[in-house]
Amino acid sequence: MTSAPTILATCKQTRFHLLDDNPSAEVDVEGLGITVASPTPESTDDSSKSKLKGKSKAKAQGKELLTDAHLRLKAGIRYGLIGRNGTGKSTLLRAMAEKLIPGITHPTRISILQQIDGEYTAGGTDGLSLEKGVLESVLSSDEARNQASRTADLLSKSFETEDPIHPVRAIREIRHEQATKKLFLAQKMANLKSGTRGLQARKDLKAAESNLETSQEILNQDSESIDADALQADTQAAIEMLETVQSRLEAMKLSDMEKEARKILLGLGFKEDALEKKVSTLSGGWRMRCMLASVLLQGPSTDIMILDEPTNFLDLLGVIWLENYLQAMSETCQTTILLVSHDRDFINSVCEEIVIIRDQKLNYFKGNLAAYEQDFEEQKLYWGRMKEAQEKQVAHMEASIRDNIKAGKKTNDDNKLRQAKSRQKKVDDRMGLQVNAKGGRFKLNRDLVGYHLSSRAEIEVPEDERGASMSIPDATELRFPGPLVSIEGVTFQYKRNDRIILENINLVMHIGDRVGIVGLNGCGKSTLWDTMGSILWRSFRSGERGDPSLTALALLMAEVEGSLNEGTVRGLLSSMGLPGRIASDVPVNKLSGGQLVRLALARIVWNAPQLLVLDEITTHLDFHTVTALATALSSFDGAILLVSHDRFLIRSVIEGKRDIDHKLDEEFEGLEEEETEESTTRRRSVYVLKAGKMVEQSDGVEQFERSLVKRVQKMLNTG
Repeated sequence: MTSAPTILATCKQTRFHLLDDNPSAEVDVEGLGITVASPTPESTDDSSKSKLKGKSKAKAQGKELLTDAHLRLKAGIRYGLIGRNGTGKSTLLRAMAEKLIPGITHPTRISILQQIDGEYTAGGTDGLSLEKGVLESVLSSDEARNQASRTADLLSKSFETEDPIHPVRAIREIRHEQATKKLFLAQKMANLKSGTRGLQARKDLKAAESNLETSQEILNQDSESIDADALQADTQAAIEMLETVQSRLEAMKLSDMEKEARKILLGLGFKEDALEKKVSTLSGGWRMRCMLASVLLQGPSTDIMILDEPTNFLDLLGVIWLENYLQAMSETCQTTILLVSHDRDFINSVCEEIVIIRDQKLNYFKGNLAAYEQDFEEQKLYWGRMKEAQEKQVAHMEASIRDNIKAGKKTNDDNKLRQAKSRQKKVDDRMGLQVNAKGGRFKLNRDLVGYHLSSRAEIEVPEDERGASMSIPDATELRFPGPLVSIEGVTFQYKRNDRIILENINLVMHIGDRVGIVGLNGCGKSTLWDTMGSILWRSFRSGERGDPSLTALALLMAEVEGSLNEGTVRGLLSSMGLPGRIASDVPVNKLSGGQLVRLALARIVWNAPQLLVLDEITTHLDFHTVTALATALSSFDGAILLVSHDRFLIRSVIEGKRDIDHKLDEEFEGLEEEETEESTTRRRSVYVLKAGKMVEQSDGVEQFERSLVKRVQKMLNTG
């Protein structure tokens, strides 16, 4: 049986003790390295001995995601974690939540909503109780409260009997459980540390083992052998612990928690009558909302709250509500928020600072995403101009050097040869960065000290941190003129006396049209697609994997049935961001969520359809890839029908607008390009599907967003 990949985390700051009872609310870990290692069968033998000695070997065999990075999170700040797919965002979050990183102590309270193999889990909670109602399950997922309740119940029941031994047994059972936890942490510390600190950690481990053995002996002690002093001391300790735990439970105020849980669930889209439904009856998307609710409920009592793609199953109303909730939460507590999202508008609205995973390092920017992108472009322009000017200067100096050498050799002029040598030294040593690390002017005698430094660092122009580009084939020409879609007066209901799902739907689309449809969950979008199924012959459906044992190349080759040769199929997959061995060697069930989206796109565009129907296509894509996708779709000469909660994608692809806050690729073709061309302007329309009716928005998605903002404000004010 193959073991799961192991996360190996190291850092310089192993002096921190995992059992520190007063940890800092901030995280400041230097020299962080994270490696994902797939253990080989040989590595499982004598694993206890090889954990320390074989650490460097295991690290070398794994995939390094971070090297000598600096993890720095300040209390109460909302951070957005960005980086291309595969750079290690989810792995870093998991390493933090599971406290695999030395320097994040065990008492640090961390709650996390994360994705593992496409499934959501909620860490830092006791999980959802599938057979309980939605509201009850969310309330019972509070790990700290559950532990306090279990302790209080155990102690309370022990005092309900007349046997004086029962409270003693109860307090000793609790102490034994605590000793077991301390042994686990001591083992963890011994595995993490080496050298002098490792020696002390192993001494602590022996002490913890001895403490657990003593605790076990005391727990197993016969009632007759417990003397009066021990009986009195343990009974008094049980009384004091019960009072402490009961006070803690009273401070938690169950009634207030229930009110807050109800507010969160309603904000995330649950109806009042759905709060009593069993969790086991819910779909995966609604269970994810329950997990998100449980993490949000514990937010004020945690030090760090981590949210990995929390907007994936939310409609736009839920996204806007979550934006407002997270902003309001940071005003009342000092919880640090670290989130990952493909939704540009969501990150821009929520996050105060940006953490960028790039070149196996963590970089930081004070400001939201829009400010970061603007600053990045300014830095790229600044350093680009500086490098260009310096290259011209170097070219001039090198030409002068060649002339001096030529003239010196011809006339045997040693002065010219010395001058050429001096100038060459200046080119080699003094050309490079003109500023020091503090931003001041570079001085050789101050900033270039040390035997290992002989020249200035070269000027490096920042490169765009974007995902692989995408390219969509042009649509085939229509054999006959006319609309691609023509629907008039469509009304639908499942039974004659049931409510009307769709009412008087009209939609006509021609080649080149751009139509976007937005709406809340349950508004009838899925029914509309099912009704139009006979017309929309090429559509994107997230989660369509085909045969998961095949590679992307084999799967697509089987679907084209000889219409395209292997080279053409490889080229198509590469144009979608699935190049080389990723396409030919990796089975579909091993592809990431973002790679599956790229494969799904390749499967619907290989025969150049005239109409693309895209349903929530941005799920699992990082926002760099979303930008590349928007650019590819903008130049597609066929028609596009897009259903999405992503405001950026609707604005760019359907409305053809270049956002002020979000820079698009130069190849993007929108309204500005249409105005300069003589061809007919595309039809661009955004519709809202509400109560079965489709209403066009004169101001596009912005009009729909404004109406939802008002609704969210009303919900929060009455909540």
